[in-house]
Amino acid sequence: MRLVIARCSVDYAGRLTAHLPSAPRLILVKADGSVSIHADDRAYKPLNWMSPPCTLKEGTGDEEGVWTVVNKAGEKLIITMEEILHDSSHELGVDPGLIKDGVEAHLQELLADRIEILGEGYTLIRREYMTAIGPVDILCRDAEGRTVAVEIKRRGEIDGVEQLTRYLELLNRDPHLAPVRGVFAAQEIKPQARVLATDRGIGCQVLDYDAMRGIEDDKLRLF
Repeated sequence: MRLVIARCSVDYAGRLTAHLPSAPRLILVKADGSVSIHADDRAYKPLNWMSPPCTLKEGTGDEEGVWTVVNKAGEKLIITMEEILHDSSHELGVDPGLIKDGVEAHLQELLADRIEILGEGYTLIRREYMTAIGPVDILCRDAEGRTVAVEIKRRGEIDGVEQLTRYLELLNRDPHLAPVRGVFAAQEIKPQARVLATDRGIGCQVLDYDAMRGIEDDKLRLF
């Protein structure tokens, strides 16, 4: 990961246009190719970003100090450096991933065991399907044989949709799996998360944990 603190301005050119005037900011360039620009507020949320796959070109000559980030759709993030205060790179290695709490882990186990909750004809490929950026909770196929990636949360918020979006971008590069669509499954899905998921073509599934545990109990009961 590369960390750059610089006084810079940022322009986005794509479906929309946006401009960030000159100010000191943190720029993160990650190993997956993503670039994000952060201020000293807004917690973890960037001011602007470009998700992978994308390419970063650092200008030279007359273009020195201008970074241009371009994604596969041709959208551009142009960062104009005025003064670089810090520039360092760090090898973080492979992250072990988030360890789910007991409820999320149990939801995953229950849903994998009763995958038909997602729809008639669904079949499980596997739980914890490993990718280069972490494991997908459940990978399955729908009744038409299409691949479906499922992200499971106890509370479904925007972060979970973003996480699933990254998985889908990666999985859809695999010709053996593509096309892959997503399902965001949670006990509760926040309205903003549902809107974002719908906008990205991701399905939403509310999970009734108590009912699913009841299903499990019925399955294990012999008499």
